[in-house]
Amino acid sequence: MPRIGLWFNMRARMGIAIGDVSGVGPEVTLKALATKSASDDSSYLLIGDLPYLERLAKTLSLKIPLTPLGIAKTGDRYAVFNPFAESFPEKMEGGSLLAARAAVAYLREGAKRCLAGELAGLVTAPVNKESIIRSGEPFVGQTELLSQIAGTGRTAMMLMGHDDRGRWLRVVLATTHIAISKVSEKLTGPAIMLAIEMAGKACTDLCLGKSRIAVCGLNPHAGEGGKMGTEEITTITPAVEEMKKKGFDVHGPFAADALFHKVFKGDYEIVVAMYHDQGLAPLKMIAFESGINWTLGLPFIRTSPDHGTAYDIAGLGIANPSSMIAAIDLAHQLSRS
Repeated sequence: MPRIGLWFNMRARMGIAIGDVSGVGPEVTLKALATKSASDDSSYLLIGDLPYLERLAKTLSLKIPLTPLGIAKTGDRYAVFNPFAESFPEKMEGGSLLAARAAVAYLREGAKRCLAGELAGLVTAPVNKESIIRSGEPFVGQTELLSQIAGTGRTAMMLMGHDDRGRWLRVVLATTHIAISKVSEKLTGPAIMLAIEMAGKACTDLCLGKSRIAVCGLNPHAGEGGKMGTEEITTITPAVEEMKKKGFDVHGPFAADALFHKVFKGDYEIVVAMYHDQGLAPLKMIAFESGINWTLGLPFIRTSPDHGTAYDIAGLGIANPSSMIAAIDLAHQLSRS
């Protein structure tokens, strides 16, 4: 059973799974913690390989006192635990299968500790789906794996970020990591209603004051009354109307090409998009460096930077930690609220 007292203890360690070590995950993790060290007195559990992290910190000239979890004391802010038995070579090519297998082990360990109430939440550094699948792991995405570990199918993927003027865009996805040819088949009324429900709860958790939810159509011009597709008529509108009856401040479906402009102006707090790139393309346009992935519906907090492993710049020391900093900050905000 989860230790509920510890779960609500604001001083509990925040977990960070360091992701694919042949990518930029460990780099942005260490840079984020170093950047926050002066203003943030929180304690962390880094789930990953201690010797690798120590070498990387030295290479990046970052002074982060890393301590093995087994000997960490109350005042030690950066504990490290490695659930993966194999050691890493000093140099690895991007997409290493060894790194991919380790990344999955880190995710599983973080989820397990969250479910046990040992962590205040889990921030997950980037992994690479293709590398994980090539390593022999059945894998759809981090959201799906964590949902499976938690034993729940009622989760949704939310992405959020802001531009340099502080204007936010928040998107919840009705479908996630599926081929575009499968979207219409997988897009169901219950999936849309779940996304709307989770969007409304997210507005409350973020203390936004209002919970105005806008729903995208699937087809161009939201189907043009059935002339460009019928999903809006048969699936999306009935779901929206049902959620209105349940008290949600939800509107649509709207043509996606114009909707995001209205949301960005502040007409709505959050968008429910029908498929992955419909929601993420506009988000990454305005918040590529600071976007956050938040898994809604898990029995624990999970956030992640909204970028990939960036194998092309891994090891160069130039990765931007802004998105990881934002993901850590959101995890702390949610744990306090």
